[in-house]
Amino acid sequence: MEKDTVAIIGPQYSVMAHVISHIANEMQVPLLSFAATDPTLTSLQFPYFVRTTQSDLYQMAAVAEIVDHFQWRDVIAIFVDDDHGRNGIAALGDKLAEKRCKISYKVPFKPDNISHEEINSALVKVALMESRVIVLHIYPSSGLEVLHHAAQSLGMMGSGYVWIATDWLSTVLDSEPSLFSSSAMNDIQGVITLRMHAPDSDMKKQFVSRWKKLSQKEDSNQDPFGVNIFGLYAYDTVWLLASALDSFFKSGGTLSFSNDSSLNMLRGDSLNLDTIGVFVNGSMLLQKILEVNRTGLTGQMMFSPDGNLVHPSYEIINVIGTGIRRIGYWSETSGLHTGEGPNHSNFSEGLFGVIWPGQTTQTPRGWVFASNGRHLRIGVPLRISYREFVSKIEGTEMFGGYCIDVFTAALNLLPYPVPFKFIPFGDGKTNPLNLDLLHMITTGAFDAVVGDITITTNRTKIADFTQPYIESGLVVVAPIKKLKSSAWAFLTPFTPMMWFVTGMFFLVVGAVVWILERRINDDFRGPPRRQFVTIVWFSFSTLFFAHREKTVSTLGRLVLIIWLFVVLILNSSYIASLTSILTVEQLSSPVKGIESLVISSDRIGFLRGSFAENYLTEELNIHRSRLVPLNSPSEYEKALKDGPANGGVAAIIDERAYMELFLATRCEFGIVGQEFTKMGWGFGFPRESPLAIDMSTAILKLSENGDLQRIHDKWLTRSACSSEGAKQGIDRLELKSFWGLFLLSGIACFIALLCYVIRMAYRFSRDSNSNNIECSSLSARLRSFLSFVNEREGEDKCWPKTRRKEKCSCRKVVHEDGSLDDSTVRVHIENNVTAQD
Repeated sequence: MEKDTVAIIGPQYSVMAHVISHIANEMQVPLLSFAATDPTLTSLQFPYFVRTTQSDLYQMAAVAEIVDHFQWRDVIAIFVDDDHGRNGIAALGDKLAEKRCKISYKVPFKPDNISHEEINSALVKVALMESRVIVLHIYPSSGLEVLHHAAQSLGMMGSGYVWIATDWLSTVLDSEPSLFSSSAMNDIQGVITLRMHAPDSDMKKQFVSRWKKLSQKEDSNQDPFGVNIFGLYAYDTVWLLASALDSFFKSGGTLSFSNDSSLNMLRGDSLNLDTIGVFVNGSMLLQKILEVNRTGLTGQMMFSPDGNLVHPSYEIINVIGTGIRRIGYWSETSGLHTGEGPNHSNFSEGLFGVIWPGQTTQTPRGWVFASNGRHLRIGVPLRISYREFVSKIEGTEMFGGYCIDVFTAALNLLPYPVPFKFIPFGDGKTNPLNLDLLHMITTGAFDAVVGDITITTNRTKIADFTQPYIESGLVVVAPIKKLKSSAWAFLTPFTPMMWFVTGMFFLVVGAVVWILERRINDDFRGPPRRQFVTIVWFSFSTLFFAHREKTVSTLGRLVLIIWLFVVLILNSSYIASLTSILTVEQLSSPVKGIESLVISSDRIGFLRGSFAENYLTEELNIHRSRLVPLNSPSEYEKALKDGPANGGVAAIIDERAYMELFLATRCEFGIVGQEFTKMGWGFGFPRESPLAIDMSTAILKLSENGDLQRIHDKWLTRSACSSEGAKQGIDRLELKSFWGLFLLSGIACFIALLCYVIRMAYRFSRDSNSNNIECSSLSARLRSFLSFVNEREGEDKCWPKTRRKEKCSCRKVVHEDGSLDDSTVRVHIENNVTAQD
């Protein structure tokens, strides 16, 4: 540095890069490193550090995506305990967290001189862990030694293990081609490693060819030293700096230095630190370096705004036999894929098949039960009621019941043995709270809980649950009574309003048809009494399609067709409803469901400690003073029989699974209304437990092969009275179901009457004008119109055309009996009488 340095290339280790970066900052000299991959070196603390290789941040993102791709959730990290190892594993932990995975155990090694005893001791602890996915982030000098001990001493390269080595292993394999023919390959069979991707090009091929010739010329007695990816980046780094210096000088940059006043205190020191000069234009050169955009052996050399090379990508390599096989790529933009290159457009997601340790192609599960001889501790509630679900067998430490049988059947379907032991929870005098039981998982007292555990939102924050093995939402149970049939049962299909509207429409339709038919149809004429009887008879006879009167007019037929259609629907609906009422057992209860309970002020019972209490108060806003905690089915029965008037309850709210057992022997009660929540029971496990996933798969298999239903029938067979439930109310038909039909019929009647009145008014006006009849008053004209309408069709056609104009108000007509009629507006002319007579 005392020679007026303008730039530094190197060092090869992240730890040394941290040290030199402080000096580079002080001297304002750009530091270009082609091998320091520590992600923290590009922080604001080191503005003059330029990484000309890929950061471990991207490598760890690739590792995390591999873990997520194979659906593993826990990994064990073995790393070197320095800046390079710690910061790399910290980045891995962050990337795994994004995939909802985690590092379950960390094994740090000191940076150098690791003894065999230290390696064995650390690997023994790893072998006792549950996870079988191991990420090895270490230096090449120690990495092969760790893999050798794992394979030869502890058998950790067998089936079931997963080893993911970072790019240190690919660097060793590229640098030492002789390794492929050595026995060391037996220690790394099935290992997955990563290598920074450098696309093939003529420039790269020529460089590798020249490198081989050079290495053979240096020492022909030894195997040639292969060039690895870091060597390619070192070569590109020199050219990148040369390009930046060229641009620097073309922009007017000069090589000038100044003394650092802060180093004057070190004057006379043997290190001569006081002679180090500060590069005046260092920031300008740094900017030119970051602006370089050229293509090198490793591809495009260009920096992103955060100081890292653009388009980071890695090759995923599988060690097989005496060689390696590329099984895919990872890139920041495309993730894992199998293509001709990391950024190739024609690719498929995922990876090619892997040969895992143990020479197997079956993807390892990634975890096993800890090999420490400890059984899985299963917490089981010690219930005093509903023992069909969970109960302790007297005189033994064993448990039985529906939940226990489902759990053991699911365990038997797992592809691996699970040693377990049931541990009772509760005092045996009262039913324990399931929430307290779940909290025992968080404290580590239990490894799982089995029982009638309802899966709720709040409980999923405490533990992970399996697939529900039974549905059990909240229902309302209340006293019911059987409705007895009466002599007036035939009236029950329709509501009173329905009966009233139907009867009124019968009369209205009869009257409308009478009006439309009476002028042209003799069946609708005659004395007033006869016409009234005709209207009533015709109206109600349409109910049975038995009317004897014929309709002649077009409007009358239109009204009658629509009305007969309405009658057909009413008749069919009435018969269907009456049949249902007389043949199906009717049960009645003063409680109609959860809606009627919410709006009432009656007391409600619930199981003490159940989640139903919080649901009723928080979701349905029922005041706690209305809720009565109960402990057993016998208390349920007593409270329902007493009723709210005698200190009991109007209804019980509990889960359907409990209530079906309760109602199996108590037919005086029943489920009213609908189930108003959709929930289920599941087995609880610690958060992120892989056993929860496998148990969910086993429960689905039980459901598919019918074993789950058989277990249900064994323990929870229901009697007839519990399965029927209470049928609320009677199937009565209301007006709202038929108002459309009545509206249609009413519109038809109105239109027909309107057309009829218009036609009659027109004909009356025409006949009045042709016969020179005038009326001096409105009432007289109205009486004349009604008389005209009342006449039979054809009686108004014999009026003489030559009759003189007369005043209706003064014309006197002498009838044959000698009486006078002042109100007559027409004169009946016999055929043989002249107008003068």
